Amino acid sequence: MTHRIAVVTGAAGGLGTAMCKALVNQGRKVVGTHLPGTEFTAEAEQWQTDLREQGIDVAIYPLDVTDFAGCQAFVNTVEQDLGPIDILVNNAGITNDAPLKKMQPEQWNQVINVNLNSMFNMCRQVFEGMCERGFGRIVNVSSLNGEKGQFGQSNYAATKAGIYGFTKSIALEGARKGVTANSVSPGYIDTPMVRKVPEKVLTSIVDGIPVGRLGQPEDIARAVAYLTADDAGFVTGTNMSVNGGQYMS
Repeated sequence: MTHRIAVVTGAAGGLGTAMCKALVNQGRKVVGTHLPGTEFTAEAEQWQTDLREQGIDVAIYPLDVTDFAGCQAFVNTVEQDLGPIDILVNNAGITNDAPLKKMQPEQWNQVINVNLNSMFNMCRQVFEGMCERGFGRIVNVSSLNGEKGQFGQSNYAATKAGIYGFTKSIALEGARKGVTANSVSPGYIDTPMVRKVPEKVLTSIVDGIPVGRLGQPEDIARAVAYLTADDAGFVTGTNMSVNGGQYMS
């Protein structure tokens, strides 16, 4: 396996952690990102320590994915410290839900900036270098709700649906340069955030999943590992739905 530099944004969450582990096990040098700020830095350092105790070494850097110049500085720093970035997993994302009749412009813009503008902010920094070197793997994390919509999530669903068009377009631009771009759309995954849902609601969610269970973070990480593999060069411009059959597009 080739020793390549892989970046995972939003690394410290349940999905991000599983992705980092999978990429390390794939033989990559993995860089995770966390929000800037003293509190977030302390949490990220503890996260890094916990992983190292499991034999998983992940570098961690602060990054605001909504800041184009900040993303540029981050990429420059990583490439100076470790080498060129050949794998990018855009995983950072948020929700800020409300029915459309109650949604405020601030809610809309915040989710657009974090979930969709970040795709441009990060891909723009690494795409040219990937093309010049003749190798690159980009995976953009979308969502089940980007495929089917969700009540109270017009902002979130819009960003996750927008990822598909963005991903397909850059896939066309990179195809003859050895650079692939794909998306992964998780369904309901067994993370602390999902477990906070009231028990009755969680039961109804599971009842709507044909395989009869929540997904595990490792289910998503396996998809990411597949799409970022060195020999996955014939898979580009596609979306991989990992949702237990809940939505079949």
